[in-house]
Amino acid sequence: MELLPTIWFIAIAVLWTGYLFLEGFDLGVGMLMKLFARNNTERRVLLNTIGPVWDGNEVWLLTAGGATFAAFPLWYASLFSALYLPLLVVLVALIFRAVAFEYRGKVDTESWRARWDWAIALGSFLAAFGVGAALALTTTGLPLNANGDREGGPFAWFSGYAVLGGLAVVCFSLLHALAFLALKTDGDVRHRARSWFIRLLPVLLLPLAGWAVSVQVLSGKPWTVAAVAVAVVAAAVAWFLARKGAEGRAFTALGAFLVLGSASIFGAVFPVVLPSTLSPEFNLTISNASSSDYTLGLMSIVAAVGLPLVIAYQAWTYWVFRRRVSAAHIPEAHSFLPAVAAKAFTKG
Repeated sequence: MELLPTIWFIAIAVLWTGYLFLEGFDLGVGMLMKLFARNNTERRVLLNTIGPVWDGNEVWLLTAGGATFAAFPLWYASLFSALYLPLLVVLVALIFRAVAFEYRGKVDTESWRARWDWAIALGSFLAAFGVGAALALTTTGLPLNANGDREGGPFAWFSGYAVLGGLAVVCFSLLHALAFLALKTDGDVRHRARSWFIRLLPVLLLPLAGWAVSVQVLSGKPWTVAAVAVAVVAAAVAWFLARKGAEGRAFTALGAFLVLGSASIFGAVFPVVLPSTLSPEFNLTISNASSSDYTLGLMSIVAAVGLPLVIAYQAWTYWVFRRRVSAAHIPEAHSFLPAVAAKAFTKG
């Protein structure tokens, strides 16, 4: 087996897992703006839990996509061209979500905030669903021909596996967000988040478990099947710890479920990076889809220097903003004049 392509396959799997772990809870918090929060104060509490970190979390998506482009250009070209429409929706959803974070508090009216709250919630949902669908199709297959081109129309990608993967990431993000809110907030939001987490865990993990089991049926290996079994144990541990009020350890156990589930999925399809549903002969693998050894070697040097710095900086950010947030920390909402208008008003 080729060493550098294998290393970069593992690296890309780690990057996608890191994205789902970090961006998962802040996409979930975005969706919970309309599903969970009861009033504007609670919505501001939710926003303040992810405010310092959400944009840093999205770096993992860019890094995963960029690493795929550089390390496995044929994988990137086939996947992104086949999924052009859903990935365009994901991009627009992320843009609207980011704009909503900045614009929501600019005017102190209910109608203004409600519009941006919907932009955050729907943007978070569409982004989570689209990423989940893309990752599911990466591990279950697309109708690719011998040239790696998609056969069929613009919706040839749409399948039961795409829906399953989309629901898996949406549901996991919601559950992960509840665990995060129980860890990062105080007062009624904290207790209600933990209660929802305990009640909903068995239901919200079903799609992700279904995705993992489906991949095992298609191409599982003994160790990946074992990883799925251990992931189920980690989920049970998370539920038990949440009932005991150990929110930090419950959050960690849920993260272990994600890591084990992700390892089982990527490990099962290895060395295939993108299966073809038309014929196994058309599968893209780490051998026929990778860049040259020179390119992968240079990327490895850059990653060995840059990645630890990025991880250290992001870890420091989470440490700085580690305190819990409660309604008592939220000041009264108020309107204000933009800087240009305020200056003109003062001169007048």
